[in-house]
Parts: sequence; structure tokens; C-alpha cells
Amino acid sequence: MSILLVGAQGQVGQELTKTLPVLAQTLGPLVAVGRAELDLTDLDVIASKVATTQPKLIINAAAYTAVDKAESEPDLAHRINAEAPGALAVAAAKCGASLVHISTDYVFSGQAPSPRTESDVTGPLSVYGKTKLAGEEAIREALDSHMILRTAWVYGVHGKGNFVKTMLRLAGERSQLSVVADQVGSPTWAKDIAETITALSAHLLDPTEQCAGTYHFTDSGTASWYDFAVAIFEEARALGMPLAIETVNPITTAEYPTPAQRPPYSVMSSQKVAQLLGHAAPQWQESLKQMLQQYLQQHTATQS
Repeated sequence: MSILLVGAQGQVGQELTKTLPVLAQTLGPLVAVGRAELDLTDLDVIASKVATTQPKLIINAAAYTAVDKAESEPDLAHRINAEAPGALAVAAAKCGASLVHISTDYVFSGQAPSPRTESDVTGPLSVYGKTKLAGEEAIREALDSHMILRTAWVYGVHGKGNFVKTMLRLAGERSQLSVVADQVGSPTWAKDIAETITALSAHLLDPTEQCAGTYHFTDSGTASWYDFAVAIFEEARALGMPLAIETVNPITTAEYPTPAQRPPYSVMSSQKVAQLLGHAAPQWQESLKQMLQQYLQQHTATQS
């Protein structure tokens, strides 16, 4: 018996390697695999890995997340975001495992100006959103004991890059930046997602609870990308980070065209998760502050 974590090198995956061991006493050791250990484009390899690992719990934190690139690589995005989760779910059913899978706000069109609930009609605008929705559907079809956790605007200390890291890099190089101000969402720290997944997993595995299904989780509060950028710079300066940035200009989506269409309103209701866990999500501003403190500590340590 074990816990199988797929996507261990991603920004959420690396946080999960710290939070999931709390479940090891009852579920067995954590087996954390990244791209090198598990090729998600090979469905036979996925089935074999689950069969040999015999996990009680599978966490899928892996995805094809290059939203714009997916428009020109739809087959690869579909294989990783739709077929691979389906293969994990089929393999989980065969060995009696439960599956927790991370999905996205991109399954919605973002046209409605009110927080999306789990029962709202989906309508993805991009290849990325469509493939992630197909992954959800494949899991629901193959496995009863699952949780699909939709989240949004994820950032963290780990991983190759995210909005916070990108803004800090650019703000160190430039005196002026333009940031989209007409897309609204809820910035969400990867660490908060990992802690939530770990807590939800305990509920999913409790035979006395009937809590399988789809959930939304983001940090509390809303912001535009422009608001988020301004907050990043303010907090970074308060922590003593040297920044060159002097002016942040709000612009429209139309002024910053991208290959993939983004949902203009990405806010989701986390009430269902809050009711199950007994507490609301942290405020995004507070989580941002804590993340930047960790980032600064890590950055300072690597340079000393």
C-alpha cells in the first residue's frame, strides 16, 4: 500500500511532497514521480506504474499547462490532460485506489460575472480548457472514488515559472510594465492547494463519508492581473527586495492578444470545500505575503 503522487516536480507537486507524508501512517509511503519516472504520453506505462505501485491513493498534479502552446499542440495536450487522467482512473479502479485530480477554471467560459459553483455549466474557450474538461469526464466515467479539484491563478515558490516569479523578474529589469486589468480571478498559493488536497484526501478515504465528486478551491478574495502585480511589487518592496519598477500600466485583453482565449472572470466559489473542511480558504493577500517571504529566504540562501 502506498500513495502515488504524479507530477511531483511541478509547483503544486513539490508542495504535496511536504504535505502528503502526514497520510503515510495509514496509507503507506509516498511514491513521488515526475516526467522522468512516468511518461504521461504512454498510457501502457501509466497502467503498469499503478499496477506495480498498488497505491491506495493517487494524486495527479501533472498537466500540460502551456495554455498558448496548446493551441498548436492539441494532440499532445489531449494525451496528457485527457487521456492520461482517464488511464490513471481506470488503473485506480483495477487496484481499488482513490484518485484526486487537479483541474482548472479554464473549463468555464468566464462570461458570467458571479463565482462559479461545481454544478454550473462548463464552456471552455481554449484547447487547454477543453482537454482539461475531457480529463474530468474520463475520470468520472472510470472511477467512483475520485475528487476533482478545480483551482485557478496558481503561483508558488517552486516550479519553472508563474506570474509572481515572472513579475519579480521583470520588475527587477524594467522601470515600466503593462498588465492586463480586465481579467479577474483569485490568486492561489500552491502550498494552500497542497494542504487542501491532503485534507480532502483524508475525507475521500474515510468509508463513512460520501464526499467523492468535484470541488472548487482558490484562495479567498479577487483581483485583476493588474491588481495582483501591484500587490506583488508592494509586498516585495516591503520585504526589501530591490526592484527597478516605477510604473505599472493597466491594459485590456485586446491590447495584449494571445493565441489562447482566457476566461475574463475566473472567480470560483470554494464554499463546498469550506463546508467539508470546516474553514474558509486563506485570503490571497496573506498567502502572497507568506510566499514572498519564503521566496526571499530561498533566494538569499542560494546566493550566500
